[in-house]
Amino acid sequence: MRKKREFDAVYAHGRRFGNSFFGVAAHANDKGWPRLGLAVAVKTAGNAVERNRIRRMIRESFRLHQHLIPAVDLVVSARPRARGIIATELRAQLESLWQEVSTKCGSRHSS
Repeated sequence: MRKKREFDAVYAHGRRFGNSFFGVAAHANDKGWPRLGLAVAVKTAGNAVERNRIRRMIRESFRLHQHLIPAVDLVVSARPRARGIIATELRAQLESLWQEVSTKCGSRHSS
């Protein structure tokens, strides 16, 4: 997702999930597949190197798990604790979030 109105719709109507490293807002879409939007702020993640590292981790984890996620628009935002954490811990936290989204956002898996 790239458009502001898409992000706004997810924030306004979506369900929220999270853990100590990430927050996720999820809203059902009519596309038939999940879509990802990222909100990794300077204030929470620090310099560009760290922000981009976190973004790459989120994108890669989403790519590997998207077949488990129902047709929803997701906005993932990093929390300050995500800064400087090792990659394996970030992956584990993201995987638990994908599981939570999958179970709580319904049985509308893409075909």
